[in-house]
Amino acid sequence: MKSLTEYLWFDTEKKKEIVHITETIRAIVAKSDVSEGFVLVSAMHITAAVYVNDLEDGLIEDIWEWLEGLAPYKSGYRHHMSGEDNGDAHLKNLIMHHQVLVPVTKGDLDLGPWQRIFYAEFDGQRRKRVVVKVLGE
Repeated sequence: MKSLTEYLWFDTEKKKEIVHITETIRAIVAKSDVSEGFVLVSAMHITAAVYVNDLEDGLIEDIWEWLEGLAPYKSGYRHHMSGEDNGDAHLKNLIMHHQVLVPVTKGDLDLGPWQRIFYAEFDGQRRKRVVVKVLGE
């Protein structure tokens, strides 16, 4: 079995931001020389997420609106009693999840026609990391 591990670093300009990373992940898969297997893409922070969905501006705006409705930025989170102010970011991570597993077939990402991979930052403006691990034959 072959494997390759790489790390992506993000330092977003905004506190909340979505970054399209499909082509970066595709390049890592190509570098791995894995023909059949999987790629794991995992945010290594509890206030960020990795997800698969459509690359469409209206949908991305809808996602933000939906997340704010479920876990709005507000001052009343008990987590803030620890001195933090990012309780909503932790909850958004739970909603969106921190990782995805994508199949690799014939040396490429085996995504549906509209599927793309995204990094979602909920408490940015500081350096954060994503691990990308390709496994297979």
